[in-house]
Amino acid sequence: MGKVSVGVTAAYGVAVAAAAAAALVIHRKMKKPGRWVKAMEILKEFEEKCGTPILKLRQVADAMIVEMHAGLASEGGSKLKMDEEGLFYALDLGGTNFRVLRVQLGGRTRGIVNQQFEEVSIPTSRMTGTSDALFDYVAATLAKFVAQEGSVFKPSPGRQRELGFTFSFPVVQSSIASGTLLKWTKGFSIDDTVGQDVVAELAKAMERRGLDMRIAALVNDTVGTLAGGRYNNNNVVASVILGTGSNAAYVECAHAIPKWHGLLPKSGQMVINMEWGNFRSSHLPLTEYDHALDAESLNPGEQIYEKVISGMYLGEIVRRVLCRMAEEAAFFGGTVPPKLKEPFVLGTPVMSSMHRDTSPDLKVVASNLKDILEISNTSLKMRKAIVELCNIVATRGARLSAAGVLAILKKMGRDTVKEGEKQKTAIAMDGGLYEHYTEYRNCFKDTLNELLGEEVSKTIMIEHSNDGSGIGAALLAASQSQYLELYESGE
Repeated sequence: MGKVSVGVTAAYGVAVAAAAAAALVIHRKMKKPGRWVKAMEILKEFEEKCGTPILKLRQVADAMIVEMHAGLASEGGSKLKMDEEGLFYALDLGGTNFRVLRVQLGGRTRGIVNQQFEEVSIPTSRMTGTSDALFDYVAATLAKFVAQEGSVFKPSPGRQRELGFTFSFPVVQSSIASGTLLKWTKGFSIDDTVGQDVVAELAKAMERRGLDMRIAALVNDTVGTLAGGRYNNNNVVASVILGTGSNAAYVECAHAIPKWHGLLPKSGQMVINMEWGNFRSSHLPLTEYDHALDAESLNPGEQIYEKVISGMYLGEIVRRVLCRMAEEAAFFGGTVPPKLKEPFVLGTPVMSSMHRDTSPDLKVVASNLKDILEISNTSLKMRKAIVELCNIVATRGARLSAAGVLAILKKMGRDTVKEGEKQKTAIAMDGGLYEHYTEYRNCFKDTLNELLGEEVSKTIMIEHSNDGSGIGAALLAASQSQYLELYESGE
């Protein structure tokens, strides 16, 4: 009897266990759709908060115009002659990479005869260390670049090499070749550089390296791009940088600058460096992810516009949304992937590669998730959701940057077509985000056309000015050369 009793009990136990297992399977099947629904709710809510309907974009543009009127001043007015000859160098420092260039100018008729450049990544330790460490690293790269001149580039005998220095951070510029750093942006945080003349800091580093070179001009990247663009096309009246950071410059009528008290240029025009990355408005569609990113950044409360449109931050916004989906909807399973918790682990180039993935099973997305975030075994449905997230973030950034360009065109009175006029307007564009993120670039152009309308759009040309800021810096260095009189006299 005992044995039978035990057998019945065991059978009963097996039945209970089987029933429990079946119930667990059913529960899991019910719970899985629940997690998916929650994840999609998070994504949908984010998409709604990132909305950029045309009315909102016009409100953003109008708010920027108000700020332009309120803070109008000249920080980079320049007179660029077009008849310089000789070899000039440029250093373009404005993000996580910097470029060194050399440009051989052939005068008004020949223009740019030859050019060469090298791009170098800046180690994170140099972005947050000391001023000497950063500028010594830059000067060492420049010295190595100069040593590799070759026979194609011919420096004038007995003359000191001259450099145009593109420095794309907020400065108070007291002369064409000096400027005091106000603050760092784009992930840089070097306290002992703030309040110092960045030209003097670079000059000291070059001297320590034994590099005999004069810094002839300090230029913002947007002003350099504008100068480079106008060298080839007089219709260029504005420039926009969409890269690690973002900024814009445009040509303004001198009489429209109430804060300018110096002598007016003969041309009646001045170049305005907008520093538009610091623009903020209640009309900007900001989300809780943007506010959290800002609060945890090196410059909280600043560069708000830049933080929603530029390459430094787009991938990080995607990461933050994915992190919430993982935490609150178990999007990647029962635990949040540890790598997903690391700030800025998901760069915008990775985001771009996932966004453009057109393979049937989204292999690129799967590969990036595995290699960057150490997440494997994602379903096609999950990968599609991630591509959609990338699209939401990129679309908002591109459309808001187009609204900024609309503001410039409206301020210049070039957002309408006047009867009888055949006015052409060219905008020089530069920056890695614009150059390499195809979906972003196309959305920017489409949105600008939508804002302007078909008739006006035909008068606006968007020109990619590759290396524009560096070439412009070299041209401005030439225009400020200590040997200018010799060039003009043909000696």
